[in-house]
Amino acid sequence: MKKLTLDDIDVRGKRVLVRVDFNVPLSNDTGSPSVADDTRIRAALPTIRHILDNGGRAILISHLGRPGGQPNPDLSLACVGDHLGTLIEERVRFSSNTVGDTVREVIDGMGDGSVILLENTRFEAGEKANEPEFAKALAELADVYVNDAFGAAHRAHASTAGVAEHIDLCAMGRLMEKEIEALTRVRDHPDPPTVAILGGAKVSDKIGTVRRLMDSYQNILIGGAMSYTFLKALGHDVGESRVEDDRLDTAEELFEAADGSIVLPNDHVVAAEFDASAESKVVHGDIENGFMGLDIGPDTVETYRETIMNADTIVWNGPMGVFEMDAFAEGTMEIAEAVAEATDNGAFSVVGGGDSVSALVKSGYTERISHVSTGGGAMLTFLEGAELPGIDALTDA
Repeated sequence: MKKLTLDDIDVRGKRVLVRVDFNVPLSNDTGSPSVADDTRIRAALPTIRHILDNGGRAILISHLGRPGGQPNPDLSLACVGDHLGTLIEERVRFSSNTVGDTVREVIDGMGDGSVILLENTRFEAGEKANEPEFAKALAELADVYVNDAFGAAHRAHASTAGVAEHIDLCAMGRLMEKEIEALTRVRDHPDPPTVAILGGAKVSDKIGTVRRLMDSYQNILIGGAMSYTFLKALGHDVGESRVEDDRLDTAEELFEAADGSIVLPNDHVVAAEFDASAESKVVHGDIENGFMGLDIGPDTVETYRETIMNADTIVWNGPMGVFEMDAFAEGTMEIAEAVAEATDNGAFSVVGGGDSVSALVKSGYTERISHVSTGGGAMLTFLEGAELPGIDALTDA
């Protein structure tokens, strides 16, 4: 069902509470906290700019890290507000409180076309618990609610779902619109030939996604540690590779139900230790005891590359190996290059998930991808067709 967007609302003179996703990595290299990667901040700029340019008062809320429901100076959003100010070339007020009379007074005193960032919502115990009192306190700050935090849309928290119950007009931001459009396209209307690339650590994280995609995707290429759960389930020796032993039956059932569409690695880069300096080698077929698989091998890379290059729709979530270590990054980097080349040739590609996006940034191919999703868990939840509370809570168009 369609939801309201910014185009459906006149924000002039309105207090607009915007749930953004400013859960960004911080650095202390300069002696004080600073933003290490502003990708998520930049993704929110079209929504913020629209509100300011159209005379609204933008009240930004976000979580950062896992402070456990209490203040933690190391996870303050203050430096994020400073960084945002440099990006939009506007003064960004910052409130060390998230709700309450003091915050309301500051907002009421703001002029139209101005912006304020409130402190980390997870400093409040009521955020993750979706407590009605905290949700209502957030709602009292605003006339309109806009959710632009796709990466948190699968969570039923006070700032993503509960607050919408207390505000009449609740709309999607520009980023949320863009995410839903791209992910709906690859889930419901993919142009064949289709390929999904799934990696990362756990089969359990992607069971629903595999079930949904196997109905419409001709090829599901598996990599990362999750491939060893599949391989062990099918009777292969995987040495000391990471395996979800409690998911072996599920992996076998998925493989059989996929009827040939699930493709597994046939060679691996292995090492005796999970260490960047460990001596590695390529093995074909089974992995002997004392070694663990840490990347897909060159034959698998070539097989996957050929499949990707022939695709018109590509979805990728999860790296092919331990890409953070250069010795085990080649498989992931090669897949990134293949997806970029296929996109250059006209394929529609979507890449999402924190590790996948980090790998994509490392590869240098980000700008050559059709859509880079800001959500990992939210992307998988959307692809499997499950509910996303942060979207369901918005006003129907």
